[in-house]
Amino acid sequence: MAENFDVAEPAEADPLAQMPMRDEEGQLRPEFVAGITRAIHAADRPLLCEVVAELHEADLGDLIAALEPDDRVTLVEITGTDFDFSALNEVDETVREEILEELAPETVAEGVRELESDDAVELLQSLDEEDQEQILEKLPAAERAEIERSLLYPENSAGRRMQTAFIAVPLDWNVGQVIDYMRDTPDLPDRFYEIYVVDAERHWLGAVSLDVLLRARRPVPIKDLIDEDRRRVSALEDQEEVARMFGKYNLVAAPVVDTIDRLVGVITIDDVVDMIEEEADEDLKALGGVTHPEELSDTVWTIARGRFNWLLVNLATAFLASSVLGLFEGQLEKMVALAVLAPIVASQGGNAATQTMTVAVRALATRELGAFNAMRVVLRETMVGLVNGIAFAVITGIAAVAWFKIPGLGIVIGLAIICNLVAGALGGILIPMVLERVRADPAVASGTFVTTVTDVVGFFSFLGIATLWFGLK
Repeated sequence: MAENFDVAEPAEADPLAQMPMRDEEGQLRPEFVAGITRAIHAADRPLLCEVVAELHEADLGDLIAALEPDDRVTLVEITGTDFDFSALNEVDETVREEILEELAPETVAEGVRELESDDAVELLQSLDEEDQEQILEKLPAAERAEIERSLLYPENSAGRRMQTAFIAVPLDWNVGQVIDYMRDTPDLPDRFYEIYVVDAERHWLGAVSLDVLLRARRPVPIKDLIDEDRRRVSALEDQEEVARMFGKYNLVAAPVVDTIDRLVGVITIDDVVDMIEEEADEDLKALGGVTHPEELSDTVWTIARGRFNWLLVNLATAFLASSVLGLFEGQLEKMVALAVLAPIVASQGGNAATQTMTVAVRALATRELGAFNAMRVVLRETMVGLVNGIAFAVITGIAAVAWFKIPGLGIVIGLAIICNLVAGALGGILIPMVLERVRADPAVASGTFVTTVTDVVGFFSFLGIATLWFGLK
């Protein structure tokens, strides 16, 4: 006779673990974030660990940014060793600092130990020295020394961005020995593209790409395969120059050497993509007059204080431009149309100058514009300003005559438009070049000076020509 046994029902998976994190447009689902928040408040460690373990570091970073400040720290503490600390490099610096300052140094140190050296340096470099020291002293001596060496390099240098884990072999090995070494060594880098050859003092001798290595027979000496002309990077080189070199020579990885050509690290393409994004973000903000490192998570006071200085400079230049109007106060009183149309002339010149300036600043940043082609580019932009000036002179002149029924006004504003668009083109190209020559950042300072030039030239040319044309005093 068969016996009846009670069979336990399998536990139902939590709906949160099955829910897609993002919607069809790639945005975080509010219900997913709400579910994570409820799990944090309930201290549901198994569920949180299950969800967090499945997330890519970039997705986990987006989730952290979407949580409330107190919940972010609690999530890290609850998930413990299942939390990937590299996700903190995917959030705003302000958010990262707030989380790290709330966590115990032991917790941060444990997370840092699991990171590659470049990620660990990026995580710690924004903290002050006292907080860094508290975390570093919890690390093993070898790992601590490695991170401290990288932190000694200047900010935004290759030394700060490099990985210190790489594969280096002696010159007298053959292909078989190198392959056996890689198979038998447990702590190889997670991702690598080249093998580096060094001497007894670790001086860089050359590189061997993995594809070249794997196509060669085992007995082939490694010295027969090395590329001695492989591009390499100085640890002190600015990250912008490194990114430019990767783009110019289509590199995937590059060795990093110190001042006496000893191999100290490697930079890979994923690091360079981050560099390019940071530099582009910095330049884009600078063009808008935002020179302070500003994040979406910053407080109102921090953002207002960071933007104040350039707004003050803009106010001073605005008074300078307005003073030109004061010179023609009598003429403006006699012909109201001049006061109405003057801002149009200044605005058109400003827009044209901004277009030229944006192209010029980008060309200077990428080294496409230099002494070898400066004159040709200046002449080209001048001709562009002249052509567009003539076109808009006709359009604006017809509109002015139709509006105010004063035939001469069309000629006056047309001539002023031509003058200001040419001036805007010249200012947009020459001012960034001059700032670059005097070691100032064209992306930061160009906008204010270019706008001042087009306002002053626009008002003065329009009102000056109108005074002569209509005989105003």
